[in-house]
Amino acid sequence: MLNQISVNAASLNLMTLSPMLTAIGGALLILLVDLFKENLHKSLYVTLTMLILFVDLGTTYSIGINQRGFFDLMLVDGISVVSQLIIIVASLLFIPLALTDRGHKFHEYSYPEYFALFLFMVGGFQFMTASDNLILIFLGLETGSLSLYTLIAMHNTDSSREAAVKYFTMGAMAAGFYLMGSAIMYALTGSVELYEIAKILQTKDITDISVMVPVLGGVIMIMVAVGFKVSLFPFHLWTPDVYEGSTAPTAGYMSIVPKLAMMVFAMRFFDIFINLDMVSVQYLIIIVSVLTMTLANMMALVQNDVKRMLAYSSISHAGFAMAALALGTTKADSSIYLYYALFMTTNLGAFAMLWISRSKVRRFSDRYDHPFEKFSGMIGISPVAAIVMAIFMLSLAGVPPFSLFWGKLYVISSVVDYASATGEVKYMILALVMALNSAIAAYYYLKLVVYMFLKSPGDKNRAVYSNQSRALIVSIGFMAATTLFAMFYVQPFMDFITYLVSSSGY
Repeated sequence: MLNQISVNAASLNLMTLSPMLTAIGGALLILLVDLFKENLHKSLYVTLTMLILFVDLGTTYSIGINQRGFFDLMLVDGISVVSQLIIIVASLLFIPLALTDRGHKFHEYSYPEYFALFLFMVGGFQFMTASDNLILIFLGLETGSLSLYTLIAMHNTDSSREAAVKYFTMGAMAAGFYLMGSAIMYALTGSVELYEIAKILQTKDITDISVMVPVLGGVIMIMVAVGFKVSLFPFHLWTPDVYEGSTAPTAGYMSIVPKLAMMVFAMRFFDIFINLDMVSVQYLIIIVSVLTMTLANMMALVQNDVKRMLAYSSISHAGFAMAALALGTTKADSSIYLYYALFMTTNLGAFAMLWISRSKVRRFSDRYDHPFEKFSGMIGISPVAAIVMAIFMLSLAGVPPFSLFWGKLYVISSVVDYASATGEVKYMILALVMALNSAIAAYYYLKLVVYMFLKSPGDKNRAVYSNQSRALIVSIGFMAATTLFAMFYVQPFMDFITYLVSSSGY
């Protein structure tokens, strides 16, 4: 007779699932609304989506940290909470951009399925950050990614469909390498739980060639998967084409949320080997990060299109943050979250400014939608838009006192502190390389500022900007304000992040 297994509802701790279930339940609610009442105005779906995200935000914040649930598949620690908060806030800033006033050209926002897929995507990325189970992380990764591919394709242009196919192909490659790396870890340890993998590897002799070779093989496989998703060298080549083919808000969102979700997994995974003093893993991460930020900056310097420039700049920022991940310290991990939180408002705001300057026809170039010439003399045509865009560019360049200056400062200082603590000069060299890359990046950001403030407008520039919805203006205004006044809230926010990260544990 089979033994009966009794499951205690309290031990399942289903509250750990509540943030993801909120997003998924909200997506199903939107589909049900459309099922019973078709052709409702998109403002209703925007409002519903924002309400669901606010509930999701409150649910995420209210859950206590350092607890497990649902057969120990869910892990709610400080890292999980701060990651989900950034993902949800980024989603709240993104959704109002759907309230565009530019006719039916951008009709994907008129479909309720768009908002349902968006919430499925948010739920998938939340699952990624709230688990240390390799299988559940993979399910969250694929749920979020497949939804995002569809959102890109729904723009229904040749370039958007091409972008979706390219992104899907690269995503499939990343999934394959992730599964191969996970399979190697399972073969070595007999577990797919990261905390169990860490415990078992601590009992093994890592210097033994029979252990070291497969461990490094698994690490390299996972690094390739992370490289594809985070756009690290040499797996970044898809990024500019996909960003160019996507709508500007979607490209801005892609530069933040999917990368942050994968960065959280990378932090959990690589910390295992950093804690085992596998210096080769640290060197691998540092080499990839330095090559990523340097080569991406070199490519951004020669771009003629603002959108492609921002795409390469996003690659460089990912490499910049990845350098801190190699340290494995609380300050370094906390600085990554601060960096992405500040990067979120700045970069999404910059892409949102491209969104409000879009047009159905390419008036300035046969090849690009947003060439630099399009922004010539903007200060005389639309002074408010020029000033807001300049704020975002100066922040991305790391000019004080704008927000991303503080993000760069904390990341570099975490590297300097690590170099001082370990007494290793190579980490001081890493900090110097990061600072030099920030200086190089300032050139191509300021290039756009020069076009906006010092160039004369042509006849074609006269109708670049038009009236936009109030929700759109409020969203961009909020992002500009947080970018401008970051100095007043960075330290309390950093203290909050440090508290959550330092209190995290398996």
